[in-house]
Amino acid sequence: MRTVMHLTASRFYGGPERQMCGLARSLPARYRTVIASFAENGHCRAFLDKVRQQGLVGVEIKRDTPRLYGALHELIGHLRRFRPDVLCCHGYKADLLGRLAARKVGIPVVSVSRGWTRASLKVRFYEMLDRLLLRSMERVVCVSQGQADRVRRAGVPDGKVVVIPNAIDPERFARPDVSYRDRLRRFFPKPPRQIVGAAGRLSPEKGFAVLIEAARPLLQENPDLGFILFGDGPLYDQLARAIVAAGLAGRFVLAGFQTNLDDVFPFLDLLVLPSFTEGLPNVVLEALAAGVPVVATAVGGTPEVVEDGVNGYLVPLADAGALSQRIADALVSEKKRLAMGHRGRQMVGDRFTFEKQSRQYQQLFDSLFLGEKVGRAKACH
Repeated sequence: MRTVMHLTASRFYGGPERQMCGLARSLPARYRTVIASFAENGHCRAFLDKVRQQGLVGVEIKRDTPRLYGALHELIGHLRRFRPDVLCCHGYKADLLGRLAARKVGIPVVSVSRGWTRASLKVRFYEMLDRLLLRSMERVVCVSQGQADRVRRAGVPDGKVVVIPNAIDPERFARPDVSYRDRLRRFFPKPPRQIVGAAGRLSPEKGFAVLIEAARPLLQENPDLGFILFGDGPLYDQLARAIVAAGLAGRFVLAGFQTNLDDVFPFLDLLVLPSFTEGLPNVVLEALAAGVPVVATAVGGTPEVVEDGVNGYLVPLADAGALSQRIADALVSEKKRLAMGHRGRQMVGDRFTFEKQSRQYQQLFDSLFLGEKVGRAKACH
């Protein structure tokens, strides 16, 4: 049996966390998966509880920032305990300590690169460090061709770069509970007939201020339309003030962080993603799997999922006018909108399942294990 260990710094059960668990469940029985997270002041436990509920092994690394030396030695202890054949690192902290620990115990290390946000000066420094670290990994898994291009430009040799897209379980949306349409409408003081949704961390790189600007003329023209934004983050208060200043209070709703978006998504009429940067957005895969078309900025790996005019529309970066127009185009015809959603659901089922992702990861792992054998054989001669 082969053991795969994932290393992350998780504060909740979000998109990357779903990817780790989905992959672990999809790998054949000859693989065992261990998922380890830095403590993050105890916030990691919500994720690790989910890991264990799914029958997987979850490990908390109790020493954490700023005690990085102690965290490194704790991680080395876990590697010696579980004896993984490969370590998969997710994020710059995992890349830094995972690379050092893997070298110490002599196992190959893979980094999963989902994108860089440049959200703050501190984050930009860590992401610069991450770009340097990626060069020393055995492989770098990129979640999209767009991210692979960025990784190559960061100096990672082409032979180390592997593209394995994010995946989704379409069964999450196979049997929607119709009561959630009314629950969704009750977020609004006056329930609208059509609802445009968005979801993500409320931080600058997500571009939600542009969405508010784009929504203003649409809401002024259409009294039966509402916008709802799910998520929390540092820009919550700023976005709330922008909504009031635009005269959209009660029509553009900040719904906060919600744990039941799988139940809600099938009853949106449209999902909008106005990001300035993306790797391969899970929220787009989720919306399409739920049969909801998407209007999104053409950044990162998003154009690899959203086919313009087929299952949604792509718009230029930070262009509120174009975003507004394409939202209107998507909503004008119910028949066309439903057809777009149907094509999106088919595309996700064909290209972005965990079964397909699992086969790609098995090929990657097998190539690393074969490399280990060849290396040992050469060392013996």
